[in-house]
Amino acid sequence: MSNWKTAYRSFYYENAEEPDDLLLPPAETALLVIDIQNTYLEVPDDPVEAARWQPFFDRMNTQVIPNTVTLADWARKVGIEVIFARIACQKDDGRDRSLSQKKPGFNYLLLPKDREDSQMVPELTPQGDEITVLKTTDSALTGTNLRLILHNMGIRNVIVAGIFTDQCVSSSVRSLADESFNVVVVEDCCAAAMEDLHRRELEIINMIYCHVVQSEDVFATSP
Repeated sequence: MSNWKTAYRSFYYENAEEPDDLLLPPAETALLVIDIQNTYLEVPDDPVEAARWQPFFDRMNTQVIPNTVTLADWARKVGIEVIFARIACQKDDGRDRSLSQKKPGFNYLLLPKDREDSQMVPELTPQGDEITVLKTTDSALTGTNLRLILHNMGIRNVIVAGIFTDQCVSSSVRSLADESFNVVVVEDCCAAAMEDLHRRELEIINMIYCHVVQSEDVFATSP
């Protein structure tokens, strides 16, 4: 078992007392899978750019996607609701996107909702009546009716997996925490473009907005 209670401590929490054990009653818990979409697994045509992103692709294909599949299967087995959030605009020209997704650079995203590159990767296709929220914002809570969905379903705890740790994952975690949800981020089911960015962001959000754990820690909460 990982020692999640003392890991990923920032300056603010170096000497803080250890948190309580994880309690994730299935009826009050949801797993939120954020933005693991086809577009992010497309290798750039430019070989230099492709090489720059290769560590991210390696982490996604060997760790994040397989681990998230296992996490989702576990959640379904124990009765935890699985919910997906993906970046997708309603208008083909993207007029409905938030400003953060219209700015030039990496975060410029034009992903019409029905286009193949905007879909979740095949391994994480929603099953049955599992809910998918479409967002044109970084936060899965701010730009969707997810808040209402969670409240209506009696959810108090949200397990978070997905990408990018330092962008949409972090924004969603902060929004959820501000709405008084108990949030657990599964480190081995998340990724940023660089390992350093991934780790630094986890240190920033840990203890105040969420608890950062490993998937094995989440599995250990079920009887």
